[in-house]
Amino acid sequence: MPKLTGKQVRHLRALGHKLKPIVLVGKEAVTERLVASCKEQLDVHELIKVKILESCPQDRKEVASELAQHTGASVAQVLGRTILLYLPSPAQLITLP
Repeated sequence: MPKLTGKQVRHLRALGHKLKPIVLVGKEAVTERLVASCKEQLDVHELIKVKILESCPQDRKEVASELAQHTGASVAQVLGRTILLYLPSPAQLITLP
């Protein structure tokens, strides 16, 4: 995934503001099952919110980078315990500026 520009990141953050977290990261941290779930949701939605629970032993930035690396997505935002991931699908649901 190519690096997002500042304008694209702002656009994605604005779109992601109204989203509810679809994927939850718990005490097992980043697993194959979690990565598969993220990939599946990214294929459908392109932009997803991931919530990191208190029980997660990993740092939030580590979780974000691991998920981005394993799914091929870009991290649009890490805010508190919430991560916003973007991966364009062939259907191009979201048009970036």
